[in-house]
Amino acid sequence: MTPTALCGLLAESDRLDVFAAVVLGARTPSAVEAATGMPARLVEPAIRRLQQGGLLVVEDGQLAAARDAFKDAVRTAAVQAGPQPQLDPDRHRDLVLRTFIADGRLTQIPAAHGKRMVVLEHIASSFEPGVRYPEREVDAILRAWHDDHAALRRYLVDAGLLSRDNNVYWRSGGPVVV
Repeated sequence: MTPTALCGLLAESDRLDVFAAVVLGARTPSAVEAATGMPARLVEPAIRRLQQGGLLVVEDGQLAAARDAFKDAVRTAAVQAGPQPQLDPDRHRDLVLRTFIADGRLTQIPAAHGKRMVVLEHIASSFEPGVRYPEREVDAILRAWHDDHAALRRYLVDAGLLSRDNNVYWRSGGPVVV
């Protein structure tokens, strides 16, 4: 089962409530009805669908959550994803970048100065040396990286990776690939 299929099974509130009730100890359809306050006409189809999807099982005549469904889904997705491309030739920097960048976007701005500098230097490579960028264009480039583009812009300027004059920015630091 894929993570998407798992989310699809739990996307309907009836199924989510039934699954939660079973996880919290309801072992029979009538116990699920009592725990959720839902009528049998909604509980029974939800139980059936969750069983078909592999999230609920019957053990010794009682309902139970399939314990490994989530772990298996994550493992399946990890195998399908395959190895990720290297973001930096340096192993330490690559590890930092993989920690904070997913699907080409910054998941969060690192709090630790050293890690933040690794990430900022990577993001600074989005700007061509010698090119002047109006603030609107800088914001568009940084928005592709993270929703808080203003904070990123401030961090890049404070770190000396971008310079600014009259709302015009240019790359002024960081490594350059030749």
